[in-house]
Amino acid sequence: MTRIADGTSADAPSTDATSATRSRAGQRAAESPVAARRRRRWLLPALGALLLALGVAAACIGVAGVAPADALAAIAARLGVGASPLGAVGDAIVVDLRLPRILAAAAVGAGLAIVGAVMQALVRNPLADPYLLGVSSGASVGAVLVLVTGLGTGLGALGGAVLPAAAFAGALLALVATLGLAGAAGGATPTRTVLAGVVVASAASAVVSLVIFWRADGDAFREILAWLLGSLAASSWSSATIALVGAALALPLLASGRLLDALALGDSTAGALGVDVRRTRWVLLVACALVTGALVSVSGAIGFVGLVVPHAVRLLVGASHALLLPASGLAGAIVLLVADTVARAAFDPRELPVGIVTALIGAPVFAALMLSGRVRS
Repeated sequence: MTRIADGTSADAPSTDATSATRSRAGQRAAESPVAARRRRRWLLPALGALLLALGVAAACIGVAGVAPADALAAIAARLGVGASPLGAVGDAIVVDLRLPRILAAAAVGAGLAIVGAVMQALVRNPLADPYLLGVSSGASVGAVLVLVTGLGTGLGALGGAVLPAAAFAGALLALVATLGLAGAAGGATPTRTVLAGVVVASAASAVVSLVIFWRADGDAFREILAWLLGSLAASSWSSATIALVGAALALPLLASGRLLDALALGDSTAGALGVDVRRTRWVLLVACALVTGALVSVSGAIGFVGLVVPHAVRLLVGASHALLLPASGLAGAIVLLVADTVARAAFDPRELPVGIVTALIGAPVFAALMLSGRVRS
């Protein structure tokens, strides 16, 4: 039987679906252990090399085209190695404009994909993503309040930190509200936690809409719209640092593979294997919300990366989280870096919010995974 999000069972699958599932299982079983280990051994280095190559390419692409060797030389010169072949303007474009954005995109994509994989195991729901607990909506409230009130103006260098700080604070408040509501409703089970997150997200979205309707106009409205759609256009070294810190906060989640494998089997099975289910779920949920809050404070709400990437990576590595988590992180970094480069350069002189690009790519990909039977509860 197929288990759905609220813990009940759906009707038994049809004979055709069962046969297809058994066929895929047979194909996986037919793969020799040596071939599987070989495939998994080269996957992470291959993804890492691809990410580096795409990062160099992204540094070269734009209105002002730069040769890869010149871009690398400019970055090395900023680090004190050699001299840059580019002038002052070229150095600023590569090192001060494009490089922070590349790092921010890779960090945000990696963090969202890792959190998405963790959330899908924690709540045993294939539709889980990093924004499931209302964290993104809470961050939106903090960011919108800053944008419409003009907080941070006149603070000099500190002004740029006000928006990320407010967004992060809003994300934490949303987390507290979600877990508190789930606990008050009888305990933070997966189903109650998801429902509480939906309630908090809806309330926060209503607050954002009210504030926009009441106060936003002109430049503030355009800034709010870009933030809500997800954008890395305003990336700087300070915001890239915040994104890298958020991605670093996700690294401890990579060590939770065995715990997630156990939790994915169900609470009773995980408990029989010696896992403190309640404590583990709370710790991992809080960690996911902290990572998401830090990332969203830089990029705004970017959809589909945390939802689609883990499902796609499972096709290559299987369900074991020990490999799924790092592979998802690298793949998420690649996907968002490519999407942001497309958003920045493909529609010149206009620039799309990267959230639009990820939705345009992610929706059909997720639909294809569903139609192929690859996304199952």
